[in-house]
Amino acid sequence: MLKIKPWILVALLPLSQGMGQNLDELQTGFQEDLNAVLAELAELQASISEQKIPLSKRLTELESELVSKRFELTKSEREADNRLVELGSLKSQTKALSDEQAYLKGLISEYAELFETRIHITEVDALQPLIEDTRTRLQNPDTTPEALANQSVALLEGSIDRLNQLIGGSIFEDQALSPNGLLQEGKVVLAGPFALFASTNSEDSGLAQLQLGSAEPTVTALGPDKAARIGELANAGEGLFPVDPTMGNALKIAATEDSLVDHMKKGGPVMVPIVGLGLAAVMIALLKWLQLSRIRLATPADLKLILAHLNAGHPEKASAHVASFKGQVGEVLRSALEHRKESKAFLEELMYEKMLSAKPALERFIALIALTAATAPLLGLLGTVTGMINTFNMITVFGTGDPRMLSGGISEALITTKFGLVVAVPALICHAFVTRKVKGVLGSMEQVSIGFINGLPDAQEAK
Repeated sequence: MLKIKPWILVALLPLSQGMGQNLDELQTGFQEDLNAVLAELAELQASISEQKIPLSKRLTELESELVSKRFELTKSEREADNRLVELGSLKSQTKALSDEQAYLKGLISEYAELFETRIHITEVDALQPLIEDTRTRLQNPDTTPEALANQSVALLEGSIDRLNQLIGGSIFEDQALSPNGLLQEGKVVLAGPFALFASTNSEDSGLAQLQLGSAEPTVTALGPDKAARIGELANAGEGLFPVDPTMGNALKIAATEDSLVDHMKKGGPVMVPIVGLGLAAVMIALLKWLQLSRIRLATPADLKLILAHLNAGHPEKASAHVASFKGQVGEVLRSALEHRKESKAFLEELMYEKMLSAKPALERFIALIALTAATAPLLGLLGTVTGMINTFNMITVFGTGDPRMLSGGISEALITTKFGLVVAVPALICHAFVTRKVKGVLGSMEQVSIGFINGLPDAQEAK
């Protein structure tokens, strides 16, 4: 609680008396001001009351408009979402169409390349511009899909027209290199994969083929008679059509064929022993066959006749019959006849000795034939290995850029193996025949010996 000092009240007392009148005046002024403010307030309240209804209506209108705007906003947001979904779908479709266009572009490019490889050398002048135009449009990034589609259709139509021409055959003017290397004017007869060229003079007519290093087709001559027929066919539009099923490959292979001597030379130094052994084996086989063929083998009838003469006491007749046998068989019979009076044991030993002495003469040089049959393939393999080593050395130096060089080296390396087998197989067969012939002669000698000894009288057993 505020405490006022007494002395202060004493000091303020005179002042309070003077201010009493001023306070009444101030109160009067305040009352007037208050009344004026209250009147103004009443007017303001009245004005507010008058404006409240329109403002309320306006507020209601604004709230309705706000609701409408909010609905429109929601609708717009939904439409925006739908547009985003449609935009995503359009992007997917655009990407799919772009991928499809890229695939079709690659497909057309591949088709153009394959089509270029399929056309004949005589068709290059007519079809190459179409292929080049297609390739240019494919490589140009500014090419519109419509232009690319039109070019693709043009390429397909061109290929279909070519197929129709090939099926039905076509004749057109063109140029070709003659066999002597001169450029000739003439007509090309094209049917399927076969092409013929008929020159204006009908002398350089033949097959029209591609030759490496030449932009023009090259004519392969087929002979005067066929050249005349080709000229008639090109001029008349009908006639016989020479067909080469090998597409000229037979002529190329025939051109690469070597003579026997040239073929053997490609085999290298190893061919010398192979051919030498082969010739030696053939000569030995022929000589041994002639030698063995001249030997007359004794049949059971011959042996029976000889023994009959001996038992009848006519040794001169038996000797005369034995004299007709040549070779080792005759020697065995003559020895047996000379020593007929000896014991059978002695005759057995004697005739066995004759057989043993005859066997080396009969089998002489036969081992060389067997040696040839065994050695020739090994020599051929040696030549092949040597040739393969040389081929790989060439590959090391020059690389594998040219497959023909590699195949040619391997082909030459295999020549020795080929000739080794060519020599070995006949040598083996000759050895088998000659050996069988020798065994036949030895078997006949053994049969004659046994039969002769068994046919002698038993009285010789005691001697």
